[in-house]
Amino acid sequence: MKCHRRRAICLSLALGLALTACSSGARAARVAGPPGRWSQFLHVPGVVDLAGPHGDGSFTVAAAGRLFILSRGGALRPFARGRGGYSTALGPEPYITLAGDDRAAGARCSFSSGTTFALQPGKRPGIILIGADGGARRFVSLPATLAPDGITFDSAGRFGHKLIVTARNHTGTSVLAIDCAGGIRAITTHAPVVEGGITMAPASFGRYGGDLVAPNESTGQVFAIGPDGAVVTLASSGLPHGGDIGVESTGFVPPGFGARDSAYLADRFSKGNRHPGTDSILRLPGSELLKAGVRPGDLLVATEGSARTIVVRCATSCTVRYIAVGPAITHAEGHIVFALPAR
Repeated sequence: MKCHRRRAICLSLALGLALTACSSGARAARVAGPPGRWSQFLHVPGVVDLAGPHGDGSFTVAAAGRLFILSRGGALRPFARGRGGYSTALGPEPYITLAGDDRAAGARCSFSSGTTFALQPGKRPGIILIGADGGARRFVSLPATLAPDGITFDSAGRFGHKLIVTARNHTGTSVLAIDCAGGIRAITTHAPVVEGGITMAPASFGRYGGDLVAPNESTGQVFAIGPDGAVVTLASSGLPHGGDIGVESTGFVPPGFGARDSAYLADRFSKGNRHPGTDSILRLPGSELLKAGVRPGDLLVATEGSARTIVVRCATSCTVRYIAVGPAITHAEGHIVFALPAR
């Protein structure tokens, strides 16, 4: 294994559940018993991504070119419909994110809490804004040479409290920071190929606090990208990798997460795929995560094929453990989100 120069920890995971970090020789603890299980929680045709939670514990669901709100109690209702609402083409991957309300650096405005932003792939790529009232509009347009494939919001602030978008270009990936006025700045145009459920690391995530975390399904690597555009390999997952198989979804366990809470993940139907999916939202109970030693501030990373899941924990060094798996046919997409059940 080769360690990278910028504060890097080079990791290699064995599916026997132990990991050695090449910088320190530390070995992660083993997980007793079988791994946790993602299971079908709710059938949602065409589901591709989840965002949230909102202040009331609900989160936004992107499915079949439309949006829904899933309540804390498990009820699904249409959102942003009718004149001025949201709809997009079927087939692409219009990932979504939920904005915070922090003032963007260098701009005389703030994003509005509760606002959803959605990628608009295709011949006229851009970002769509969907307000809390369901009204939708094109927020920014992107060059036709870019193919947007990841979106998140910088809640930690190292990128200036902006929307962060990854987009495939001719040579790799562009990482774009977009402020509340629609101003776009390229963080880098030479990042490795990444896509899917990108997310921002909390300040507590050791050496990588505040960095963008992005997976590469083809190689099985998970990258950390700093606000200066520098890229390091955060972890090598050791999981199966390749197109529609490798690491796809990420999410950080929030503060206060407990045994009665849960993680959720979209499992999209993909006809003719090796992993065709179940067209449902998957759930992984908090009790199983805690049993596996997961705690708030940890990073979960799941593969597109079968939702094989690792937990990454970073302080002065990083450790990785394999902790869960979904149904064999799972075709996971987008972000891992965390919401509380009805109390």
